[in-house]
Amino acid sequence: MTIPAAFAVGARYDSLLQGALRQFFARATFETEPIPSASSDGRLAIEATDDPFALSVRWFGSRYIIRAPAYRAFTEHEVAFARAIGAVLAARYRALFDPKLMAERGDLFRGAIEDRYAGAFLDPVPYGIESEDRADLIASAIEVLRVVALSSYENRPISSGVLLLDDDGDPCRPEEQRPQPGAAYSQALTEFKSFYRVSDGLRTVYLANRRGALLDVVDIERWAEQTCGHRESSTPCAEPYRHHAQATSGNGHVCVVLSPSRELKVFGQGAQLFTFRNANWHLLDIAAKYAMWVEAVGQADVAARLFQTALNLADAREGALFVVLRDPEQAAEALVAPADRLDVSPVADAEVEGLSRRHLLRLLTDRRVTTLDASVLSALATMDGATVVDAAGRLLAVGAILMHPRQPAASGGVVVEGARTTAAIQASQFGPVLKVSEDGVLSFYDNQLIWEI
Repeated sequence: MTIPAAFAVGARYDSLLQGALRQFFARATFETEPIPSASSDGRLAIEATDDPFALSVRWFGSRYIIRAPAYRAFTEHEVAFARAIGAVLAARYRALFDPKLMAERGDLFRGAIEDRYAGAFLDPVPYGIESEDRADLIASAIEVLRVVALSSYENRPISSGVLLLDDDGDPCRPEEQRPQPGAAYSQALTEFKSFYRVSDGLRTVYLANRRGALLDVVDIERWAEQTCGHRESSTPCAEPYRHHAQATSGNGHVCVVLSPSRELKVFGQGAQLFTFRNANWHLLDIAAKYAMWVEAVGQADVAARLFQTALNLADAREGALFVVLRDPEQAAEALVAPADRLDVSPVADAEVEGLSRRHLLRLLTDRRVTTLDASVLSALATMDGATVVDAAGRLLAVGAILMHPRQPAASGGVVVEGARTTAAIQASQFGPVLKVSEDGVLSFYDNQLIWEI
């Protein structure tokens, strides 16, 4: 018995959808409920439900319920990203059975499909098979920077970036002074050595219009301040890329950067939205995750200072561990050795002759993370061991090797990978913990792993 092509392809695309959703929503569980349906035309619906912990997916006669664990509901960005995945796959499916559409939109099948998920999240219009091609420009820009990542210049790694405008010209320049659009921002440009020298992605980026034509090379700080200086984002961003995020605030622009550490970063809506590292795309959802961290800490200024420092260290690939104790009188004694504590002065300390580490650390007695210079806090955090504070931000220990008083009650299925992870899990019994890994991952623990960025 021959299976109709539409059903065979449909089964394949249904499998692709499930695989993508499982990849990007690894913390969720999937429930399948067969629903009688004669439809196999690729129409797909991904909807939020009355339950904030559940998403409903319907496609090819099947219904899936994706459930998030009880400690963390689906966010608006996660729902939008699930729909973006579905939009890309549905568009490809429709094109397979429409010769005219296939001829016009063969670009749908170029490049890595995961790149298009990010593009569809930022602009779903092209994946509704419209004439505009903005999301394809985003995917194309990512593809260009993938080529750049494989290149080097004078034996040095290359970084680069592009700001894709939601406009035909540069808003920083009067109409009469706008240059004629140049070549398209495409892989063809990577053949020229000068392409790698003009934009370093950190200070300078290429500027392209909504059609993909190059307009200029700009200093991202100057450009962002001139066009968006009055807009303040409530979403934290690693300091080296603050202006990249600012440049996309309230205007529909998208900035794509290849960092010196070979990480692809995508900025939009005034924040960093995606990163590609360790061979995978990650939806960052920083705003929602930051809100969870602030709620756990309880003091907004303390939470903000620690979170910003952790983001900067993650970008710099510096490891660190921040612990906020909810009950410092009880927890500090159980977690931090007396010799490492800044809030106690052992009697024996006065009898020690000569200088010791403790004499140096006395400089930090009664100090708070909110009053320390940001650079000083970063330097302290990179010392071997943990930075321990109370909910008011008072420094209790820096560079402390934490004691392990007992096994954690729950670890959320975490596979312990090293000393810093073990310390984070143990310390999270006493309060919220931020762990910064040297591979650039930022993790939040509170009795279990809550999220990663």
